[in-house]
Amino acid sequence: MTYQTNGFRFGHGFPITLWVKRLLLANVAFWLSLTVLGDSQAYTVVNWLSFAATDVLQKPWSPLSYMFVHLSFGHLFTNMLVLFFFGPPLESRWGSRFFIKYYLITGLSGAFFSVLLYSWVGAIPMIGASGAIFGLLVAFAMNWPDSKIYLYFLFPVPAKWVVAALGLFSLFSTVSGVNGGVAHWAHLGGLVTGFMYLRFGERIGRILGKVLFKEVPRPVKVEQGRKEKIRTSKSSAQQWRRGSDVDSPDEIDRILDKIRETGMDSLTIKERSFLDEMSRQYKNTRMH
Repeated sequence: MTYQTNGFRFGHGFPITLWVKRLLLANVAFWLSLTVLGDSQAYTVVNWLSFAATDVLQKPWSPLSYMFVHLSFGHLFTNMLVLFFFGPPLESRWGSRFFIKYYLITGLSGAFFSVLLYSWVGAIPMIGASGAIFGLLVAFAMNWPDSKIYLYFLFPVPAKWVVAALGLFSLFSTVSGVNGGVAHWAHLGGLVTGFMYLRFGERIGRILGKVLFKEVPRPVKVEQGRKEKIRTSKSSAQQWRRGSDVDSPDEIDRILDKIRETGMDSLTIKERSFLDEMSRQYKNTRMH
């Protein structure tokens, strides 16, 4: 499997990024550790680290640990191959902090979907990084939808159609109950959660931020000649934008959070123009 976008080919020549390297090493290390154990010991360790909906209270670490455990080399190789090819361009675009957060969220979603669909799929123990891997696939398709993925190195298919086909197959397999030893609902969880997080996560985060961390005005004493008045403190963003849209401070905070998580390159033209305008008004305020 390989792919290219805008004439630039990603693959083995693409530099390995920080968290892709760490995740590859962690998953391979877990697998090698299991291979040196005896069958009974390996079974005990896998049972201890695997996730099952009915055991989550007894094993609260399992929603995280299950995604680093692979029994067969084929299972490990397939997941790590996708991580190797599709992880670096995403981490390079997003930055390491956002990349690992997204990876873990989509991986945890596999466990969440197992609980959500418990009455349908039962309490089947599951292991593997497939939830997070499918999250990477949908993220790649959203960033480079028309990039050609060369299936079996022969058949070029746009990324958006590959991911759509995988999503439909996972949905059908989950609904039909046909699993063949594969937790298709975890794949579906990674796809759905990845799509929702990238499309609506920023908006949801802003809403939750307003609800959970609403700023409480503080009285501040301001001297004017010999008299003293009490006024409500305002953020610096509010001072830049006096008399303007009341949502400007929230918009500035949102854009600054976006820069910290995904870098300046992720800003839209509108967001860059907004920051330039805020900076200009702030300078004018300081001059006066």
